[in-house]
Amino acid sequence: MTSLPPEGSDPAFDFRPDESCARRLDRADPLAPYRDRFHVPKRADGEPAVYLCGNSLGLQPKAARALVQRELDDWAALGVEAHFKPEAPWYSYHELFRETGARLVGALPGEVVMMNSLTINLHLMMETFYRPTAGRHKVLVEQDAFPSDAYAVASRIERHGFDPKEALVVARPRQGEALIRTEDTEALLEDRGREIALVMMSGVHYLTGQVLDMERIAAAARRQGCVVGFDLAHAAGNVPLRLHDWRIDFAVWCSYKYLNGGPGAVGGCFVHEAHGNNPRLPRLAGWWGNDPDTRFQVRSQAQFVPRQGADGWQVSNPPILAMAPLLASLAIFDEAGMRALRAKSLALTGYLLYLLEQLPGGRFEVITPVAAEARGCQVSIRARRRPRELVAALAAEGVVADFREPDVIRAAPVPLYNTFHDVWRFAQALAGAGSAARG
Repeated sequence: MTSLPPEGSDPAFDFRPDESCARRLDRADPLAPYRDRFHVPKRADGEPAVYLCGNSLGLQPKAARALVQRELDDWAALGVEAHFKPEAPWYSYHELFRETGARLVGALPGEVVMMNSLTINLHLMMETFYRPTAGRHKVLVEQDAFPSDAYAVASRIERHGFDPKEALVVARPRQGEALIRTEDTEALLEDRGREIALVMMSGVHYLTGQVLDMERIAAAARRQGCVVGFDLAHAAGNVPLRLHDWRIDFAVWCSYKYLNGGPGAVGGCFVHEAHGNNPRLPRLAGWWGNDPDTRFQVRSQAQFVPRQGADGWQVSNPPILAMAPLLASLAIFDEAGMRALRAKSLALTGYLLYLLEQLPGGRFEVITPVAAEARGCQVSIRARRRPRELVAALAAEGVVADFREPDVIRAAPVPLYNTFHDVWRFAQALAGAGSAARG
């Protein structure tokens, strides 16, 4: 059987454009059984859809229903006493993610907490880590940052009395290019770093699928005395991360994309232990971030005493019914392992890039990096002719992908549940839809 390539390398498979190649690759895939642990949407004829939209909403783990039902049953049977039941007590439910969450992003236990949503967590982190002064108040972001991040950062700048138009420093691709070069970001930090209070960038760019070199960017920022944060919405569960070793100050992410936590699922937050063990840092405080020994002593304990680690940034108690599906999904991640998932991901996207090369020239342009280390699960394709008609034609063929105005199709073959045959079917549908759109 063909084995998957080592982490960080491009697959060395003998790709062929025919369907038999896709079938052969699927037979050789050691992760193939995991597909059966997810609900895959079906077309009108009952056949599985080609679902390549895990970068927008991941599929439901089949185990999620039972875990949610368990909490509903305990609520019905135990009421408030379920906070202290023997199995998965609600009072400490968020602690079930201490180990799995840390392994997911390359952190130490205690540096990660699952809470709130991504943008709420971003605001909480900036309350602590964006401490602007007259001489150092600027924020480095990437061009075309995800809109919610852009809104949050701009509002924080305004809250401190500065003008976002002046305070935002933007890392941009070079003229005529779609991707941000790491050396250009390093040069920008070298030139303007002393003005920058915070580097707040995406780990994986949502539109292009580019994996930014977080380690190098963080190192360049530290040399200039900047605080470093990353939005990992498209990185967590997609690419290997080593947040602790890279000395990232903080990171935030959602869990409804690659992490399959469900629509609007509870987000995640990383705070490096260098900060998590500092109780003097300013923050927006709430009772679940307080020392649990005194959490309920609301009359005798007037002063907030933060827990050590990322838990100290919690504001409210965990939403149990919303967290149960994430518990099911992270158990699968732990079982499969990010190394194996990354290897299959590179194989899937490598196969997709190969098939796209076989299509007639001029119709499509891939704007995702070809280099293995610079791409994740997502391949972004610019449709040069009649993109809206193209997307409609794909949908008619049972292909679920994502479209971003004005002309970008984002296709994300996710290694936990997508197959090589999915990729082959997508390429076939794209070729047929492209011909129809052309005509």
